[in-house]
Order: sequence, then structure tokens, then C-alpha cells
Amino acid sequence: MALRFLVMGCGGIGGITTGSLLAAGHEVRAYSTNGAIADAVAQRGFQLRDDGLTRAIPGTVDREVPAGPFDVVLLATQPPQVEEAARAAVGALADDGMMICLQNGLCEERVAKIAGPSRTVGAVVAWGAAMLEPGVYDRTANGGFTLGRLDGAHDDRLLTLAAALEAIGPVDLTDNLRGKRWSKLALNCAISSLGTLGGDRLGALTPQRFVRRLALEIMTEVTAIARLEGVRLEKVSGTLDLDWIALTDEERRASAAPGLVAKHALLLAVGFRYRRMRSSMLAAIERGRPPAVDFLNGEIVERARHHRIAVPVNAAVRDAVWAMSRGELRPGMDTLRAIFDATGPRGAEA
Repeated sequence: MALRFLVMGCGGIGGITTGSLLAAGHEVRAYSTNGAIADAVAQRGFQLRDDGLTRAIPGTVDREVPAGPFDVVLLATQPPQVEEAARAAVGALADDGMMICLQNGLCEERVAKIAGPSRTVGAVVAWGAAMLEPGVYDRTANGGFTLGRLDGAHDDRLLTLAAALEAIGPVDLTDNLRGKRWSKLALNCAISSLGTLGGDRLGALTPQRFVRRLALEIMTEVTAIARLEGVRLEKVSGTLDLDWIALTDEERRASAAPGLVAKHALLLAVGFRYRRMRSSMLAAIERGRPPAVDFLNGEIVERARHHRIAVPVNAAVRDAVWAMSRGELRPGMDTLRAIFDATGPRGAEA
């Protein structure tokens, strides 16, 4: 069965997704409020860069949401715009269509209130992309998707969607979307937010031991909240086990425990694999747009408040990202070091 796609948003993820689906022969329409992107694509197509190679995929970008019905609406905006995008596109979604959340964070529950639970699908993205300039897209990390619904149900439509998205990368199905989402949330709370505050690509940040310790503290706090929420965590990309990587009480007091050595080594490997990845939140701040930190670290802070426990590192990171968006902080190692010193991780990780 052929699917008709509508992609909402043409930033890094949306541009790569649209161009790749078009190149594979699918019927795709794309929408963006950014006129510069629409003009650039009209002139040169979607310029996709991967491993040093560039290919131009002919296409157009609509400045108004096109009429449906569409079988699949892919929400590729930043999280702060996801509900607005869902409301704008829901009228163009077929009655038996699917609205797909590509965002980081826990957006499916928000979108389900707009499109309906049976038409809402989560797509956990395990690859990276950046828009270098309007219409020019760089794939910064390889990977694919994990698809699932909050109720764990699979059907033929989901299988057809999975087959289509193979044009972008390998696709897995899950009956535990919450577990996948929370594990990715823990990773994004560390990588995306620290990348924003550090102002650099991941490969330049993770060699610093104190940055890795901050990441471990962030993921430990997220894992604690996930457990209180009854979430059965899943491995990220089949390898990163959050239940294992969360620091024990002994490790949080230490600087050289055997378990810490192994966890630091794993983060070094993650940093190398995604070394070219640059935070989309940093790009949003640079463009004068609100960062998505309330959907990441801010989500953890709010849920921790509900459970009446402290998550000081996530709270400090959230506040620092907002301060940066207001121009009160500059990105860099000094900012990360100040957060490290202020939150006082137990071990001496200098």
C-alpha cells in the first residue's frame, strides 16, 4: 500500500526525512513557516549531505498546510511547536491515518489529545541531522527509528510505515514505547542540554571528564523519576542500558570506583559515535527561538516536584539553558564548569 506523507517542519530532521522519502519515490508534501527554506528548495531542491557526499532531491515546501487526506503526518518541528503543528495538520489527516511524533521528549500524550490515541505514533529517532543553511541538510549521525504506540498495539498500517521509513534508516517496532522514550529522554537531557550549554559538537565535549560526570548525574536523576513513574526502561540503540549507567550511591560519592571507570568509558564511546552531532536547542537559541528544555530537563524537574524529590542537576541545567536564551549566559566550557561546581557532584571529577 502506497502512503501519502505530509512533513510538518523542514529543519534538520524534517529536511532529511522529506528528501529521503522523495528520493525513494514516495508521495511527500512538506510544510514550513520559513520562507527562506521554501525559496531555497524551490531553486535547488533538498540538498542532502552524508559522509561528504551531496545529492539534490527535487521538491517544494508549502507555506500553507496542504489539503489532505494524508495517510501519514510526520511532526518534525521542535517540541515547543509540536501541538501547534498537530492542530494545523489534523484536518488534513485521513480518518485512518497516523500522526507521527519525531520530537525528543514525551510528546505522544500531547498529540494524542489532538489526533486521537489510535492515530498517534511515536518515532524515537536514533540519528542526527542539522540544517547548515536554508535547504541544505547534513546528516550528522547514522541510525534509524523505533516505532510504537502508547498502548503497544501493532497493525498493518504500522508495518507499512516502517517499510517506508527504511529509506532513511533501519526501523524497529516496540510494544514498550514509554520505555524507549524515557531512555532516549535521559540521553537527550544529558547530550542535547550539555551540548547547548557547551556550545559545541559532542565530540569536543565528552573528552572532558567533568562533562561526562554531569551527564551521568543527569541520567541518574532521570532514571530515578522513570522508576517512580513505573516505566520499564529500554536500551537506547540496543546498547545504552540506563538501569546500568545510573550511578549507585557509592559511585556518586566516589571519583574512581570500578563501575565509574566503565561508565565513563561508555560515554566516551557514545561521544565518539555522535561526535558530529550539534544540539538542535543551541540552533534554536541562535535563531532567536525558544529552546525545548522544558520538554527535556524541565519535564524531569516538574515530575520530580510531583514525587517530592530533588533533581538538582537537571534543575540547574534547565535554568541555565533559559538564561542562555535570554542572553544572560554564553555557551562554553566555563558555563558547564560553573554548573558542575554549583551542583557539587559527590566525586572529585575535575
